[in-house]
Amino acid sequence: MGIPGKIGVPMMNLVRLKGVPILQQLHLEERLLRTSSHNWCIINDGTNQPTIVMGVSGKPAELLEIESVLCDQIPVVRRFTGGGTVLVDPGTIFVTFICNKDAVAGVQPYPQPIMSWSGALYNKVFQGIGDFHLRENDYVFGDRKFGGNAQSITKNRWIHHTSFLWDYEVRNMANLKLPARVPEYRLARGHLEFICRMKDYLPRSVFIDRTIEATKTHFSLRSTDLEAIETSANTKFCPSTRLLTMQELETAAKFASQSKVSLSQSFSL
Repeated sequence: MGIPGKIGVPMMNLVRLKGVPILQQLHLEERLLRTSSHNWCIINDGTNQPTIVMGVSGKPAELLEIESVLCDQIPVVRRFTGGGTVLVDPGTIFVTFICNKDAVAGVQPYPQPIMSWSGALYNKVFQGIGDFHLRENDYVFGDRKFGGNAQSITKNRWIHHTSFLWDYEVRNMANLKLPARVPEYRLARGHLEFICRMKDYLPRSVFIDRTIEATKTHFSLRSTDLEAIETSANTKFCPSTRLLTMQELETAAKFASQSKVSLSQSFSL
């Protein structure tokens, strides 16, 4: 652990979780971003069940195979940050940094500087492991993605969080459509040709340990737990991150179905 109060090094609270539901994690992150004045690193080793997480402006009909999602009864969450859509499950590792805007020297509170800083940090984590790169806001080994990022920036603070695919279920990927906007390096590849598993490169415990060690080069870490955070929370807060209702998904399914009919009719004219 870092040396508490080390001169010239900002303090960061480290929260290590295991199997916490992604909705609960996102609620925690949103509250800490908006109501806390401390720096935080949250590591959640897996979530409890397969869940689809969309960015704040994500549209289910455009991003999801709705009929499949409804059939498999997969929960769909719309988070408070931007970014793309991801299906997370017990094989996903989540790492989140929540920082005051002046916490990291030389990093301006804008998307690209924050992204570049995170890329440099994970360069330390993956030193000597695979062909790691930050490519178009993704973390990749070679040309295959294993980490997707999302951010939100407020007046005085920012959050950068990542879903790392340590492992995944092939059948779950069938619930995601190919988005309209994709990175250039994807080259129209399907999900299974585009992503890879981190477990083919390193054990998950080694990844977590190395992430903590890399974070210590920027912050003095102080471990805390979820119970302590919940106990100290005295600010009323209503998160914007939420679970989509069954009615919303069924409406999206009808819209997607109507769009397919309209498209087929236009081609037959």
